Amino acid sequence: MKISIYGSGYVGLVTATCLAEVGNEVVCMDIHTDKIEHLKQERIPIYEPGLEQLVQDNIATGRLRFTSDVAEAVQHGLFQFIAVGTPPDEDGSADLQYVLAVAESIAQHMDGHHIIIDKSTIPVGTADKVKSTISAILETRSQPYEFDVVSNPEFLKEGSAINDFMKPTG
Repeated sequence: MKISIYGSGYVGLVTATCLAEVGNEVVCMDIHTDKIEHLKQERIPIYEPGLEQLVQDNIATGRLRFTSDVAEAVQHGLFQFIAVGTPPDEDGSADLQYVLAVAESIAQHMDGHHIIIDKSTIPVGTADKVKSTISAILETRSQPYEFDVVSNPEFLKEGSAINDFMKPTG
């Protein structure tokens, strides 16, 4: 499968790497070009046991690559994982601005059916907001592409995230 991941932080990078490790072709997209350049050079911005070697191995096989080009990421994958930060808002709720910004970017570059997966830490009802955001942009583009929005909450523990991902039942 071809998969695109938006966000190369802890959740995005681990998810991208593990999905590549099990045989998928994964593009990890981030707007921070310096972070992407470091990842292309196999310089990992976080510590997770075993992650550096898995990133290196999957870059070498061509199953994992990194980009700052949204259009490239949208065109690459049927599956579009949103794995960006949701810092606390002023009232303590999750700030969804980055999630919705990614949804807008996906909608601006869609040219067919996609499955959008909310992987960020988000409250109930966010999938509806993502769907509304994408629908509104597709309407302005006069493009009635079909798409689905699903949630895939992350429950990875730092220090055992790869194991949690690869062996979810323990």
